[in-house]
Amino acid sequence: MSDRILLDTNLWVYLFTSSENEKQQKIQTLIDDNFQSVVVSSQILGELFNVFTKKNLKSTEAAKEVILEIVATFPVVEVDTLKVLQAININTKYGYSYWDSLILATALVNNCATVYSEDMHHDQLIEDTLRITNPLL
Repeated sequence: MSDRILLDTNLWVYLFTSSENEKQQKIQTLIDDNFQSVVVSSQILGELFNVFTKKNLKSTEAAKEVILEIVATFPVVEVDTLKVLQAININTKYGYSYWDSLILATALVNNCATVYSEDMHHDQLIEDTLRITNPLL
C-alpha cells in the first residue's frame, strides 16, 4: 500500500470556506505535510461544487475557480464501473452510504493508504488496507 491519501468533501469545504480557523489550519497542515500524496476524485470535485453553490458558500464562478485550482494542483482520479461495483460491495459489507462507499472504493482502487474524513468511522480499516482517519480529533 502506498502513502497516497484522499480527503473527503467536507474537509475541502472547511479548507476553502471555514470560519473555524482551527479546522482550516489542521486541514491545511495535513495537505502541506502530504502534498505529494494527495489525490482527489472526480466525485469529490462534483460534491464540492454542489456544496459551495447549494449552500451559498461561494458563487458559481468562485466555486469553479476553487475546483480549477484543485484540478491544477492534485491528480484527479475518475469514477468508473470498477469503482461503482467496489462501492456496492463496501456498502453491503460496512454499511456506509453509497456515496461514502464510492469515496472508499476510489481510494482502494487507487492504492490510497488513508481516507481523511470527519464523517466516517475514525480509525476503521477497510479491506485490511485502507484506514479512515479524522484529522480534526
